[in-house]
Amino acid sequence: MPAPRFLQLSDVAEVLNISASQTYALVRNGDLPAIKIGGRGQWRVESSALEDYIQRMYAETKAFVVQHPLGAGETVPED
Repeated sequence: MPAPRFLQLSDVAEVLNISASQTYALVRNGDLPAIKIGGRGQWRVESSALEDYIQRMYAETKAFVVQHPLGAGETVPED
């Protein structure tokens, strides 16, 4: 069965391992493109838009790491 074209915000939250409210914030501030459908205005994110967002975050993270290398006095935060 092919992957669905559109995902609910809860599905996006699960993929990104973040909360539903964080996902909603990404949509509302325009970082993650989405559409609002139906009479109750439910948000949907296209699978390709989510993949584009993930790739964009990889690129931004890579640029950040290059610009801010781990210095001798810095430590790696623990999870």
